[in-house]
Amino acid sequence: MRIADFLSPQAVVADMQARTKAEVLRELSATLARAHPSLREDRLVAVLQEREKLGSTGIGEGVAIPHGKLAGMDSLQAAFCVSRAGVDFEAIDGKPTHLFFALVAPENSAGVHLKALARISRLFKNPRFRAAILEAPTSSDIHSLIVQEDARP
Repeated sequence: MRIADFLSPQAVVADMQARTKAEVLRELSATLARAHPSLREDRLVAVLQEREKLGSTGIGEGVAIPHGKLAGMDSLQAAFCVSRAGVDFEAIDGKPTHLFFALVAPENSAGVHLKALARISRLFKNPRFRAAILEAPTSSDIHSLIVQEDARP
């Protein structure tokens, strides 16, 4: 499985407008719903908010991976947004979060969901890659960087 299999170019935002954790979850959900019209924004927000109640998905180093499962989906879908200003997302390191990778999986897809989370988290451990994403000017550039980095052996 490659990230390009579940992250479409239409689901990438180069300059997210959200300034709070709640706004981030809404903007990620709106981005996913625009890219995949069969998904309802309100249901996506609810799923992501529910997971955040268990603990922040801010994994540190400026990265968060809000995620959840949604009944009625037939495949894994993602959205990726960059906050140039950074948002207090209650990350484990206490630092502002700039890179948000939302992942929503079908309700009964534990294996695929966990593999995708592991793949995303491994990719974003690389500080040079995170810096390149922050420097990329457009959504298209960001999507290309993610796909290229994910294709490396």
